[in-house]
Amino acid sequence: MSEATIGDVARRAGVSTTTVSRFLGGQQVRAADLIRAAVADLDYRPSPAARSLRSGRTRSIAVVVPDVTNPFFAAVVKGAEAVARRDDYHLFLSNTDEDVDREAAVLADLVGRVDGAILAPTVESDDAPLRAHQAGLPLVFLDREIEGSAMFDAVLVDNGGGSRQVAEHFLDLGHRRIAIVNGTMHSTPGRQRREAFLDALKVAEPQVHEEHGDFREQGGYQAVMRLLALEHPPTAIFVTNNLMTVGALRALHDLGVRVPDELSIVGFDDLDLAQLLMPPLTVVERPMEEQGALAMRLLLRRLRESDDVQARRIVLETKLVVRGSTARPRST
Repeated sequence: MSEATIGDVARRAGVSTTTVSRFLGGQQVRAADLIRAAVADLDYRPSPAARSLRSGRTRSIAVVVPDVTNPFFAAVVKGAEAVARRDDYHLFLSNTDEDVDREAAVLADLVGRVDGAILAPTVESDDAPLRAHQAGLPLVFLDREIEGSAMFDAVLVDNGGGSRQVAEHFLDLGHRRIAIVNGTMHSTPGRQRREAFLDALKVAEPQVHEEHGDFREQGGYQAVMRLLALEHPPTAIFVTNNLMTVGALRALHDLGVRVPDELSIVGFDDLDLAQLLMPPLTVVERPMEEQGALAMRLLLRRLRESDDVQARRIVLETKLVVRGSTARPRST
């Protein structure tokens, strides 16, 4: 049996297809009861395309991230997609590869093609989101912000709180030669994690080394290689994202450094295999899927209500999960 069409509903109710279309679009019509009964009798279900034409909506949302290879962004997309599916929205994923120009081109291309977007901005000084907003693209920030972004909804995490816990953990264990492998300083996570970690160490005035990576695996590998080539290398290292942590662990393996006997290490963001490593990895944990789900809820709220609703800024907690990769420094 073929599915009922809008013409079938109109004939059953004795009205025009235009009247049925207006009814389905939420407008008041005189024959509303007859149309409602016809819809029920025929089990009529408007096609997604027809609903989009009537509403002016595409039923599509974009998620724009700086690195699709990062397990964190995979987790947040999973959380966002679960919420979008329940509201009959389709999700499109775009990767900017940490490139400002590429991000600007992606956002410009999305205007008019999707109903809104969830964006992890490449840099805090970014003005492409402002241009997209002015062109009519609703945006919610994920994990990162831009300067002067009070008009945008945002779902962030307490980067500072998690990084301070790492610093205090190292000091409590007795480490006094400590290093941080940080990502790009022009992004929200890179700046906040570095500032909080270094500030928390000031109470003990340890010897601190700092190396910058690029939030990529190879950046973490090279940074740890440089740190362990020092005359007095650190006894504890904080790596500020999961991909750089993978690179750092690979460097330690290549150099034959025993964890935690010779070096303690903590990573920001948990990894699926972190508990299976030998030893299991100490990490700063955050609710990744929840972060994506909340961002999607904020965007859908803005699409349902209006652009005039007050922007919300949600900051989720982080916590230090202590496993086997940290210990007191061995005596020298």
